[in-house]
Amino acid sequence: MTHDEFRTAWKAEEDCAMIKGWDFSHIHGRYEEEDDLPWDYEQIIRGILRDEMKLLDYDTGGGEFLLSLHHPYENTAATEGYPPNVQLCREKLLPLGIDLRECADASRIPFADASFDIIINRHGDFYPPELYRLLKPGGLFITQQVGSDNDRELVEAVLPGTAKPFPHDNLPEQKKAFEDAGFEILQADEAYRPIHFYDIGALVWFARIIQWEFPGFSVDSCFDRLLTLQETIDSEGNITGTIHRFLIVAKKPERM
Repeated sequence: MTHDEFRTAWKAEEDCAMIKGWDFSHIHGRYEEEDDLPWDYEQIIRGILRDEMKLLDYDTGGGEFLLSLHHPYENTAATEGYPPNVQLCREKLLPLGIDLRECADASRIPFADASFDIIINRHGDFYPPELYRLLKPGGLFITQQVGSDNDRELVEAVLPGTAKPFPHDNLPEQKKAFEDAGFEILQADEAYRPIHFYDIGALVWFARIIQWEFPGFSVDSCFDRLLTLQETIDSEGNITGTIHRFLIVAKKPERM
């Protein structure tokens, strides 16, 4: 392809970069990530969750993962703060009887004290003192998070010198935050794993979706750097970065 043809193709990816919920199917098969973490977030939850437990999924996205758990709807609650996802959740979750609350402030979640046996959170926001308030004695918070070093090689490749958006999102600092809030840590793990892109269009779409990691990214402003990455794909078949994830399972003590 000529440079003009690359630009046209990549700008088409840029123009269509939008999602509902957390749906990356547009680039399915064009990139790979997070398929070899040393823990299984879903299985950890399933190993603990019982039908009679009150469950909250904070920052549920489009509710996709929550619905996959098939927890009794009358014992299920969710929050979401991103307006397009809020509307999607209203359409998907409310008709099922799930208690959905709009919330974009992790320090002020609109439920009563000691409402839940389990709160889950995958790649969302959290505030340990508020989670402590919401959990019953003996209740659990289970989270898988994106760490501060996530995708840094890819960011540097197109936007060199860009600051980390969440520099304190790492296991040591967040583990201490939970301990300071009164939690007992049952499990804490951290992992770095590869992420592969097999065409630059997929990376363009990804960078436009993950705007907090790639602030100000556009095909036009980063075009020469994208061409350099295209040369890497031509010679090596893909470009590779590193994802950063951490997991915390925290328990509110039985007796306070």
